[in-house]
Amino acid sequence: MRNLLRLRTITMHRRFSSPLRFGFLVCLLLPALAAAGRAAAQTAAAPASPAPSLPGPNSDLMISPDDVLDVYVMDVPELSRQYRVSPSGTVLLPLLDHPLTAAGKNVSEFSAILAKELSARGLVNNPHITISIASSRLKSVSVTGAVKRPQIYPVFGHTTLLDLLSQAEGLDTGAGSIAVISRGEAGLMASKTGERVQTVDLKKLLDTGDAASNVDIYPGDRVTVPRAGVVYVVGAVNKPGGFTINSTGDGMTVLQAIALAEDLKSTAVSKKAEVIRVDVNAPAGRKQIPLNLSNILAGKAADPVLQANDILFVPDSTSAKALRRGVEAIIQTATGVTIYGSRF
Repeated sequence: MRNLLRLRTITMHRRFSSPLRFGFLVCLLLPALAAAGRAAAQTAAAPASPAPSLPGPNSDLMISPDDVLDVYVMDVPELSRQYRVSPSGTVLLPLLDHPLTAAGKNVSEFSAILAKELSARGLVNNPHITISIASSRLKSVSVTGAVKRPQIYPVFGHTTLLDLLSQAEGLDTGAGSIAVISRGEAGLMASKTGERVQTVDLKKLLDTGDAASNVDIYPGDRVTVPRAGVVYVVGAVNKPGGFTINSTGDGMTVLQAIALAEDLKSTAVSKKAEVIRVDVNAPAGRKQIPLNLSNILAGKAADPVLQANDILFVPDSTSAKALRRGVEAIIQTATGVTIYGSRF
């Protein structure tokens, strides 16, 4: 009997006490739920703060007028493209009603400014932006002359002459043996020599990897690789033409020039050959140097080294006029010949 009464008591307690407990808990939670709702509404009404801009390449570089900036705004293709900084140092994006100052700020700083502008105007919620400098007139080096790809190359970090020649795909056929570096303001300040124009021995640099010859290159510098000189061989030879003096050699001698011209003809008057050389002190601006090729070929005379733009003329015995040809006629013949690459 007692157990039956106890079971009924427990059943009634469960039936009536559970709703009471639930109501009591609801009364306790209602204020907290109301406060949480108000906080959520305030959070939804407040504008989202811009996300930090993503670090791009060269993010610490200073932006200059006329730089081309590569701007990427995540999920916004209308804004993601290249922009050129104006000469006054500003950039105007399509959705902004006023230009933003970019020059004088580094890439990270300008990324943060752009993110703040887009967020403040409600154009982009929580913008993620990456900016890099695509090209820069003040952060570039001009490479000209006898290289395979002469053009303007961007220089954003530490760069050497070998690095730059590698970007230019190496020396072109007929390159000379030196590189001439004309220093810009940055290079002039950083150069150890303090010289505005510096000459580097390319043969020494490429053959030995001489560290002293592998000079540093700075933005604003100009690197020029002059073409090697040409020696012209005309007259009684089998292959008249102009032959470039190889930059890796020690010049071109008379015998080497004759070999490149595929030897003398059988009708050549070898004892009366001559070299016509530019000489500002000569009456006509050129001087004539007689050569006895017979003695040189026989080893009885030294094999002289020719200079750039020398004309080696070998007369032909089959024509009396050939022996009396004037310098101007020889020069005219030389200027019309084919230019060949040299093996020497």
